[in-house]
Amino acid sequence: MLVRIEFKKGVITVSLFVTRSLDEVRFWSRIMKEHALFLSLGFSFDDKKLIQEAQDFVSLFERIEEKLNTYSPQSDPEEIRRFNIQVYQAATAIWAYKRKVLGLILRCEITSNNYALLVDHTSREAAYFVNRLKELNAGIVEPQATDIIRENVFFLKIMADHSKFIGHLLDPSERKLVDQARDFSHDFDQLVFQAIDLDSMRPQSETVPILDQFLDQNRVSVVSLRDFKKAARDLIEACRIKSNIHPLLADHVFREAERFLHIIDMYENTLLSNN
Repeated sequence: MLVRIEFKKGVITVSLFVTRSLDEVRFWSRIMKEHALFLSLGFSFDDKKLIQEAQDFVSLFERIEEKLNTYSPQSDPEEIRRFNIQVYQAATAIWAYKRKVLGLILRCEITSNNYALLVDHTSREAAYFVNRLKELNAGIVEPQATDIIRENVFFLKIMADHSKFIGHLLDPSERKLVDQARDFSHDFDQLVFQAIDLDSMRPQSETVPILDQFLDQNRVSVVSLRDFKKAARDLIEACRIKSNIHPLLADHVFREAERFLHIIDMYENTLLSNN
């Protein structure tokens, strides 16, 4: 159950809580809606119940988006807190649905065009969204410097997954693009392992130079992948490359790379403010 807002730092204002809440819900609700659509497209014709459940989630998050549009940065924070609880319940429900689908795939109870890793990937993003809503309603609005490595591990793994999906969904004849996707997959796997190593070392200071270098290195790699995704999206929309990638999926993964860059910016600002 989400708790009442209790701002633990004087610098955190109520207006910031509202702004951050609306931003998180705006971004992640659209992602959840699109996940439901992509999953529905990957089921076989016989899985009518699973398809209907996915379509119900599309409708649910569309209603959340409609309600979101009635709020503004000047909205009553208590009303936003209640809205966060409603969205939290929806995000928890779609997380449970995704884990159910993953279980069916792993037990070979359904035959699906949805990769097991893709379903797991989408469930991790739902869990992330659930956690962000809990943090917001607990008064944790600003990025916490102690979470830098953990947050980067999460998003680096997301970027590595995207690279793998792109490589597998491109037509095999698109050899150069397939090779590029595989290279990105390898690079981001290495960044994940590097981040896990750094997490094991657990720097005691939130201002140690290695954290700045860690973010800078991640930024360079994410910018390269973001640009690759943008180029692929534009080519797919123009029907200039062969693939099984839905144009909306191409835009979806591009937006998530942009989100990661935004988060890197926020953590860099947090480190600067702690210096």
